[in-house]
Amino acid sequence: MITLSKGGAYLLNGLEIIDDSQDAVAAIKSKTGITTDKNEALKNTIAYGILESHNTSGNMDKLKIKFDKLTSHDITFVGIIQTARASGLEKFPVPYVLTNCHNSLCAVGGTINEDDHMYGLTCAKKYGGVYVPPHQAVIHQFAREILACSGKMILGSDSHTRYGALGTMAMGEGGPELVKQLLNQTYDIDRPGVVAVYLSGEPKRGVGPQDVAIALIGAVFANGYVKNKVLEFVGPGVEKLSADFRIGVDVMTTETTCLSSIWQTDDEIKKFYDIHGRSGDYAPLEPGKVAYYDGLINIDLSEIKPMIAMPFHPSNAYAIEDVKANLADVLHEVEERAKVSFGSEVQYSLQDKIRDGRLYVDQGVIAGCAGGGFENICAAADILKGHYIGADEFTLNVYPASTPIYMELMKNGCAATLLETGAVLKTAFCGPCFGAGDTPANNAFSIRHSTRNFPNREGSKIQNGQIASVALMDARSIAATAANKGYLTAATESDADIAVYAYHFDENIYKNRVFDSKGVADPSVEIRFGPNIKDWPKMNALPDNLMLRVVSEIHDPVTTTDELIPSGETSSFRSNPLGLAEFTLSRKDPEYVGRAKDMRAVEEDLNAGKDVYADRPGLRNAMDAVKNVYPLCEKSIGFGSTIFAVKPGDGSAREQAASCQKVLGGWANIANEYATKRYRSNLINWGMLPFIIKEGELPFKNLDYIFIPGIRDAIADKTQVIKAYVISAGKLKEFELSVGDLTDEEREIILKGCLINYNRV
Repeated sequence: MITLSKGGAYLLNGLEIIDDSQDAVAAIKSKTGITTDKNEALKNTIAYGILESHNTSGNMDKLKIKFDKLTSHDITFVGIIQTARASGLEKFPVPYVLTNCHNSLCAVGGTINEDDHMYGLTCAKKYGGVYVPPHQAVIHQFAREILACSGKMILGSDSHTRYGALGTMAMGEGGPELVKQLLNQTYDIDRPGVVAVYLSGEPKRGVGPQDVAIALIGAVFANGYVKNKVLEFVGPGVEKLSADFRIGVDVMTTETTCLSSIWQTDDEIKKFYDIHGRSGDYAPLEPGKVAYYDGLINIDLSEIKPMIAMPFHPSNAYAIEDVKANLADVLHEVEERAKVSFGSEVQYSLQDKIRDGRLYVDQGVIAGCAGGGFENICAAADILKGHYIGADEFTLNVYPASTPIYMELMKNGCAATLLETGAVLKTAFCGPCFGAGDTPANNAFSIRHSTRNFPNREGSKIQNGQIASVALMDARSIAATAANKGYLTAATESDADIAVYAYHFDENIYKNRVFDSKGVADPSVEIRFGPNIKDWPKMNALPDNLMLRVVSEIHDPVTTTDELIPSGETSSFRSNPLGLAEFTLSRKDPEYVGRAKDMRAVEEDLNAGKDVYADRPGLRNAMDAVKNVYPLCEKSIGFGSTIFAVKPGDGSAREQAASCQKVLGGWANIANEYATKRYRSNLINWGMLPFIIKEGELPFKNLDYIFIPGIRDAIADKTQVIKAYVISAGKLKEFELSVGDLTDEEREIILKGCLINYNRV
């Protein structure tokens, strides 16, 4: 079904694969007459060409990228613009689209989200941006319909910023990276490796894009095969897929931990641009006659089966038929996985979902940037036609990804078909994906064509005794399950006739509702601030020496950003740094916030000239031990907190996973590795040290003090191995840390304390 090359590979004329070997160059010459080597052939990938055209450094090994367009949604754009304003923003230098698809509900979380929307509208007017009102479109569908251009690059403050199927290389990053673009700075990375995804064959009837995506994620996530690389989709199977199908696979590439994606384009993609009235934005893209890839993923589409990603990760991939055949064993495996995230104190069982030997599902959701596409919903309607979801626990909610899609579903009758079955059709909204809508009942099992199924991401609150499960499936199999009144069913088991529907895009929907400044700023506009919109607190520069306390220790194999800062109920606090920080690690380590605040109070007392050791005997003893070795350390020392996690940062791009730690006094993370580039970048941009420690027995434990002498000089001097000490029983035990590769700009950001300080004149 899916195979991975052990090394690099050449692609000839977009069709023939030659494995990288000693005689590969000779084989290529005999077949094509072209003499090449990998250093030349790697320049013939689509990805290389796009990166080269956007690089401003003149050095393709050290990229400094300027993007063509930016996009954010309403739980990220307030913080981004506030940061940029604090750094001297006067005008958006490139098109910047502010969508409102996350905080669409006006009072989730106890504050009024419409204040954030009015902030966004007035900023779009003042600085020359585009504002998309709530319920019009989810961020990525609007970008596909209006922003994407073949050969261009888009940066978004949402991790699923992926428009590669349309020929646009897009990246999802934390807010500070967008701030840099708004300030005419660059996105600085080493040239990423490029991995070919070679598609052949054609999907079976009933197999959808989520099935292909789940199979791909299952094949590459755990082994890190594509981590921080660009996926380039090529091969004869591409032309067998519709634009919507390609988009549905592409958006899920985020869950592989790749950096970005790009696809070869053809007449199918040209038709997409034509339909949307943007024919001039299309360009044919294909690799050169001989292209070299750092790896190759071979997918025979004809062998892909209907898939399900069981809780609690998109990579927990199974064929639906295998789950049904081994139901008790698979559910037991999920229960064992749950112990890693929830511990033994939480009673979690799925065995009661087995009814008469079948898996009963409580809820189905088809939504957002992955599931809410036109073809997905039309196919679901066809499969459900003539059936009813029943009057028991099972519910089905469907969210078209944009109002133009919703309108077309109404015109072609698919909306009526769905409503007749008992399904509920809702407006464009990302809420079900991150726990702000359709939160299941306690112990419920939900199947969703959405992007993620991390622990508690669906909105359940383990701290209040509520726990639920989400599995990811394609809309087609969700519809088949709904037609079977909630019993797990693959779409290939349905004999429904799945039609091909023509799509007509109504551009007037946006013309009549979306505010577009056409890039013209109006400095006279006053920004509207709601009472929950707060400025970032002042942050200090990196001191010469650091005394840190470990205030949380997490040994899960991977820690998601949802576990670092919960989604859902926290959405309305994203505009209030200190208010949001109260939720940090609340689902994973409820003691964290209090412990972090205790160390922040030490720093505050130090700045106020108070005795920091009064009523803090543990800290006094630790400092006494340090002064025995470093008697002058107190002349320039900072106090703060750190956390240890094995592999933090999988999932969302939200910068708040880092900024919340910083405003609570955090100075560092210590990890064996970072799950994504974007989380590590968030740490750096908020002035936090992204420490790496080698795998093995930790020299420290939770609540220990760690002293790091000369940390400022170490960062400035590009020291590779940084000396640190854990303080135990009055003794200093030395161990080693590193920060990995940092650009000169990143080092300066850390030295100054954060990106705001770096840019502030």
